[in-house]
Amino acid sequence: MPLGTILIAEDDSAIRRGLADALRFAGYVVIETADGAAGLEAATSRDVELVLLDVLMPKLDGFGVLAELRKAKPTLPVIMLTAKGEEHDRVRGLKGGADDYVVKPFSVSELLARVEAVLRRSAERPRNVSKLLCGGREIDLERREVRHENGSREQLSERETELFAYLASNRGRAISRDELLSRVWGLDPRGVHTRTVDMTIARLREVLRDDPADPTVIVTVRAKGYMLAAAPEREPAA
Repeated sequence: MPLGTILIAEDDSAIRRGLADALRFAGYVVIETADGAAGLEAATSRDVELVLLDVLMPKLDGFGVLAELRKAKPTLPVIMLTAKGEEHDRVRGLKGGADDYVVKPFSVSELLARVEAVLRRSAERPRNVSKLLCGGREIDLERREVRHENGSREQLSERETELFAYLASNRGRAISRDELLSRVWGLDPRGVHTRTVDMTIARLREVLRDDPADPTVIVTVRAKGYMLAAAPEREPAA
């Protein structure tokens, strides 16, 4: 039985083939792409457990792919691959949401060990979902729409959808405002004083008809942040 599916987005064909051969030998299913745009399309449309993402690629570089992935699949593990060893590149990748960062040249045994470690750490992460049913409301993240029990529908903005998706993919965990600013808005929260997160949460509760005085879907966790409190009754079929 395969250990999981790994996507390799790497434009150097020799490195890509070497990685693919080593991962297949170790028991993984491998998907290969040679540019950033194809890598992003494969990562968002295919069911993969981890992405090995080169930084310098044609069409869309690794940082651009990572930024889009963190919007579409916030919990998908990503290991960045680069020939650059400068500290600012590593910091940029990690701040952008990469789970690990490997500088070329690296040994296959080191990379396999890092893949195994990242997959272990991410084993308890919730699956990304496109639909949730909470308290009679069906939230369709692909359509950016909330359908209520009485049949009425309300639209979510792109940012509201991204925020709800991040909360949904981290169900049961209180998420700080700083983490939301970083992962959803893409902002460095250091030194930033803004009510943007709270205002978007308030709007989300309004659209969900989630009583702010006694919320049942999105709750405020004192001194920590926000959490999707209601476990979904089911995840509707796509």
